[in-house]
Amino acid sequence: MLKLETNWEYVADAVMGGVSRGRIATQVVVGRSATRLTGMISLENNGGFIQMASDLKRDGSSLDATNWTGIEIDICGNDEIYDLRIRTEGLDRPWHSFRTSFRATAQWTTVRCPFCVFEPHRTEQVLDPAKLRRIGIVAVGRVFQADISVSDVRLF
Repeated sequence: MLKLETNWEYVADAVMGGVSRGRIATQVVVGRSATRLTGMISLENNGGFIQMASDLKRDGSSLDATNWTGIEIDICGNDEIYDLRIRTEGLDRPWHSFRTSFRATAQWTTVRCPFCVFEPHRTEQVLDPAKLRRIGIVAVGRVFQADISVSDVRLF
């Protein structure tokens, strides 16, 4: 396994006129240091998401993960469904991504997502693990209260 350094930043649908609200904070959650995403997702005004996202390399260049099977994250949440999204070189529109969903239970859990389970979204590209650039944890698509914490992200 290879632990990835993350520098999480908050992004919301306000960039497209939506009204969802949230925040990220570094906190101790159930005994672990983590980055916590909280907020309320609204579908008003064509909105519908909040997220925490991080480049996989500090300089924004791509990370070659061809020797790995996928991404695993240690998460703790509020028993809601969230998306794990990755972006690669060449995905130049904000809505382009590869994505899969998972449930964030109230206890710390490791969610393991092989690259083969990620579905392309609004792109014809095929996921190339040699060109990973960015990862996101997204609360999306329905009205709900988001509360998810991430302590570690690794390649496996």
